Amino acid sequence: MGNREEKTLDPTAIEAVLFDLDGTLMDTDNQIVENLALRLQQLGLPGVYRNARRLVMLAETPVNGLITLLDAVGLDAPLLAVRSWLRGLRGTAGPANYPLMEDADKTLAELKQRYRLAVVTTRGQEDADAFLTQHGLHDMFDLIVTRQDTWRLKPHPAPIHRAAERLAVPAERCVMVGDTTVDVQSARRAGAKAVAVTCGFGERSELERAGADVVLDCVSDVSSLL
Repeated sequence: MGNREEKTLDPTAIEAVLFDLDGTLMDTDNQIVENLALRLQQLGLPGVYRNARRLVMLAETPVNGLITLLDAVGLDAPLLAVRSWLRGLRGTAGPANYPLMEDADKTLAELKQRYRLAVVTTRGQEDADAFLTQHGLHDMFDLIVTRQDTWRLKPHPAPIHRAAERLAVPAERCVMVGDTTVDVQSARRAGAKAVAVTCGFGERSELERAGADVVLDCVSDVSSLL
């Protein structure tokens, strides 16, 4: 188990723990970076892995904003359908396989004994259900909030507010666990606590600057924190 920072949270002030998927429970971020790095390498660019990681991080907020804008005019579904079609042409479509972060299932089982648990993700319902079904995790969660459930996406606070409302738990008694500044910003704007993990895209320094209450090395550290 990785080392965590000195800072801590008061478990008695927490009623619900909300989890991001990619880079938090789902070990997919490195796959995305590696695929992009291979493409950059073909262009003869230096520092391909570092640059690929940074490009993906920089793209997250504007991509979420674009999906939000397209959703407002009813074009998000066609866009996602086209993206799936293009993936098929590249030969990257096929049966979904969503790797689980190491010991994430054990962590969820421990936290489930003490808190309400929810997923808050910008992925669609189909992907979230497929991941939870693949790893037998559906029973761990009281709620799943996906991009179909709110008209604004992280870093907007709407997904956190939606989860808190449906759980009947005040936002200030929720903790959002995620791997990027987008997750931290969404939590802070909603009035929730933010626990960041560095097992995904986020780097410790930027997660701290974004206002994370605690930064951990991996998601399995959350059960020790709370």
